[in-house]
Amino acid sequence: MLKFIIPAIILFLVVLFWEKINQKIYEKFQIKINNIAIIASGLAIMVVFILLYF
Repeated sequence: MLKFIIPAIILFLVVLFWEKINQKIYEKFQIKINNIAIIASGLAIMVVFILLYF
């Protein structure tokens, strides 16, 4: 039961505080986290498709 609740709470908190997280990372590293998230999700989808193909 906990293995479903804890990730759901973490995901909810990330979504809730996404702008603050994005702003802190931008101030520290001068890079937008939105770009990294889009690239990472695209790579994950590509890996899934490649694994399904072979």
